Amino acid sequence: MLFAGALWGLCLASTASAVTVYGQIPFGQTSAASGTATGDVSAATATSLSAAYDETLLIPPTPPQDQALNFTLNLAAANTSVNGLSIMQHGSFYGFSIEMSVVTQLMGKNASHLQVPFLNLMGLLQQRSGGVNIRIGGNTQDFAVYVDEIAGGHATAKEKSDLKNPTQTPAVLYSKELFYIASNISTLVNVKWYFGIPFNDTNWRLQIAEYSQSILGENLLGLQGGNEPDYYLSHGHRAEPYGPFDYFGEFSQLIEEIRKNPNIPVKNMLIGPSLASGPWTPEQMWETNYIEAFKDSLVAITMEHYPSNNCFVQFGVGSFVDPQKTFPNFLSHQAALDLVEPYRHTSNLAREAGKPFIMFETNSATCGGLPGISDSFGAALWALDYGFTMAATNFSHALLHVGGQNVYYNSTFNQWTVGAVFYSTLIVAETFGKSNVSQIVDTSNNGLFTPSYAIYDNGTLSKVALFNFMDDPTGAHDITGTITVAAGQVPAEVHVKYFAATSVSVKTNLTWAGQTLGNKFKVDGRLKGELEIVKIACDQGANLCRVPVKAPGFALVFLTDPTATAAGEDIVTFQTSAFTKTANTATVDPSVLATSNGQSAKERSKLGSTSAGSASGAQGMRALLPGLSVLLAMVGGAGVVMLAGIR
Repeated sequence: MLFAGALWGLCLASTASAVTVYGQIPFGQTSAASGTATGDVSAATATSLSAAYDETLLIPPTPPQDQALNFTLNLAAANTSVNGLSIMQHGSFYGFSIEMSVVTQLMGKNASHLQVPFLNLMGLLQQRSGGVNIRIGGNTQDFAVYVDEIAGGHATAKEKSDLKNPTQTPAVLYSKELFYIASNISTLVNVKWYFGIPFNDTNWRLQIAEYSQSILGENLLGLQGGNEPDYYLSHGHRAEPYGPFDYFGEFSQLIEEIRKNPNIPVKNMLIGPSLASGPWTPEQMWETNYIEAFKDSLVAITMEHYPSNNCFVQFGVGSFVDPQKTFPNFLSHQAALDLVEPYRHTSNLAREAGKPFIMFETNSATCGGLPGISDSFGAALWALDYGFTMAATNFSHALLHVGGQNVYYNSTFNQWTVGAVFYSTLIVAETFGKSNVSQIVDTSNNGLFTPSYAIYDNGTLSKVALFNFMDDPTGAHDITGTITVAAGQVPAEVHVKYFAATSVSVKTNLTWAGQTLGNKFKVDGRLKGELEIVKIACDQGANLCRVPVKAPGFALVFLTDPTATAAGEDIVTFQTSAFTKTANTATVDPSVLATSNGQSAKERSKLGSTSAGSASGAQGMRALLPGLSVLLAMVGGAGVVMLAGIR
């Protein structure tokens, strides 16, 4: 759903140059004199305007007094003797769902102006997992309308609010630039895409299917046929009666229209049914014979689900959800177990049909997320546990939804802010890695506040994940997980990366293995600080390794040295090579600038990054587009990539 508690911030800066800098105005920000958008608002003022700037800090729950603080995991060395082991998972398990109406804020104005911090964040994930899956859509896709051109060169524009939706979803106009943005991003970093076909009625508008296939090619993963159809009736998008069999009929009509359309060469790229835990259960949908009837047209089975909502506060819909009372619900393994329980049967059906099963849209809460929860360290621990639980339940992927600036912890005014949950995607990517043969099993045996998982890679135990949801600065609820491996196979030492913060309620100073993306208004999409990997000696004689985890905290335990496998891996980063401002602007030695991304034609065969020690983000484009020049600009932390000549 639109406006879920989201992941990272928007790159918003006043336009300093019409050529090299792309700036946008935060949602809801207007000039008192004119009633029009203005860029002359400080970060402090912006704080009072949008959920993204909300500073709510909740009180952490009191730790339970009967929780055991020490436990032992007896693990098999090989996957052949593990019950309940998952399907093989990809490092790209966690991807993103980006609301169609906010694409230009997060990704770029058009194909010639891409947001540098966004590219850097995708580069971090690519380094760990090999790639990222992104869905462009949400409620806005169903009413999206194609136009040849949008004023100002934008890829999308909001036409009006769809007042039938409780989230007041704006209708969206889009042009081919939307697909060129996606294509150019895929040239720079390995991103694959999902798009959604408008489903507001059966007068099918198929340009999204046509252009996404022709422009994106193999970078297009699938096309969604209907978003949350179980809510179409209550949102006023269909008339009574409307149920699963009615949606089944419409989906069948869509398949027929695609079959007849010569501009859609690949006919079997649909995904569905994307129910949203509304009035229809998955089992009611399967009673229509949906999977069997459409299996030749479907590339994946999808669902959407959020554990909570803030709809009453935002839109006057439903009942009030008190964040303080709700906070403890996110700080327990039970939260993840409850979220996957309705889908265990569907997961099995998808496997039997040979289809991936995807949680196509999720996050902490619909309608903007919950203040104090959605942007907290506690939410990051929840998202991490939720991701592992979905993977262990044989979901193939899950997409965390990203809305606009009126969602909690999603944007800034002058520079980017990364939400706590983005760290969860980094850790999941690093846990499963690039092999695409990682498997996970839930090994939790010490209660709901200290879940654990074992990860097998290429059939061998490779990592152990340990959680501590409790919050206690005194250290009295720190835990120790003892790892034993069958047949006395514990290593001489383990290597531990910790995800840390001072409390489950904090929003700042979060670190993953000692590194941080930065606090509010200070993010460019690159990790800062020295990498910290803690070595812990094991007792091989006793066949055990004791790993402490603070309250709160998370530990990813590597049974082999992670730096050995990471050696030589390129880190793709994007930085500035053009100056439009001297304050808060990244600087580059002029001699380097002369032969870097703003180089002469003579040097274009040597396109490279201006970030020392990093791989060239332009190399992939060079292979496809000889002579392409790349211009990067960083203004007040707001980065823009100009890609000349890509269409």
